[in-house]
Amino acid sequence: MNGSVLTLDDIAAADREDFRREVLAGLAQKARAIPARFLYDARGSALFDEICELPEYYLTRTETRILAERAPEIARLAGPHPALVEFGSGSSVKSRLLLDAIGDLAAYAPIDISREHLEASAARLRRDYPGLNVEPVCGDYMTLERLPHMGADGRHLGFFPGSTVGNLEPADATAFLRRARRLLGDDGALVLGVDLRKDARVLHDAYNDAAGVTAAFTLNLLRRMNRELHASFDLDGFAHEAFYNEGEGRIEIYVRSLRDQQVNVAGRSFGFARGERVHTEYSYKYDLPGIEALARSGGFRIGALWTDPERLFAVAYLEAACTK
Repeated sequence: MNGSVLTLDDIAAADREDFRREVLAGLAQKARAIPARFLYDARGSALFDEICELPEYYLTRTETRILAERAPEIARLAGPHPALVEFGSGSSVKSRLLLDAIGDLAAYAPIDISREHLEASAARLRRDYPGLNVEPVCGDYMTLERLPHMGADGRHLGFFPGSTVGNLEPADATAFLRRARRLLGDDGALVLGVDLRKDARVLHDAYNDAAGVTAAFTLNLLRRMNRELHASFDLDGFAHEAFYNEGEGRIEIYVRSLRDQQVNVAGRSFGFARGERVHTEYSYKYDLPGIEALARSGGFRIGALWTDPERLFAVAYLEAACTK
């Protein structure tokens, strides 16, 4: 299939330019911000995999338990010969639970913005599942226009785990679901992982781990700018900051300047005052009515929904709603 979404060299060049453009625009704003997707270069993706193993980070192990328990039911709901499409695949760890449960899977299309991480993951999958048609797509799932041809005669089953939907502003979350609804088709479905609202201390600890891995993940954005944009960030002059905004129902994550300083980025100079912050990420938390409203806004309906006994996390099976 032709198209820039599947041309890896073209995408890599376009992504570098997109990174430069977005960073310069974000740093020029009064309220400085850089889109969270740029956290996931090869090193950032590897650091995030480490975060998922931390004792404070309940999200991954809780969602994994739910998926392990419910994978046979998801396979039954998906029906015969589906194609699995994962939005933001990373290392495809959780997707293996579905790959193992769906015995007649037609194909698996992992979508990820990090080319190196995607290629390594696809190679491992081809080794471990030699009979599986793996169709990796390097690109941004928020702008994806089409999927590769996967030869499936069953439905397209989307997979968006990890509460990644929480990293999107509500309007962007709706826009993503609408795009997924169009890509997956009228018979499509989406398995969606959603972090639930809970005690603020539990949330704070999850994003401020004692080992400092989350801090390294956030500050890696500065390291990436130094490498790719010839920036002059002193990583010792900045700190990771994350806190729960209860009124907005979200974790907010920033890079905070520890002193007055001047930094060059892609040939431009930016001043940072002590305490000034650059926003990198939100992580919205939902209650069950909020999940239902989100699904409806994106053109889906809830076919099934599962939580853990402590109600820390939810996995929803969303079915495409009829359009008129």
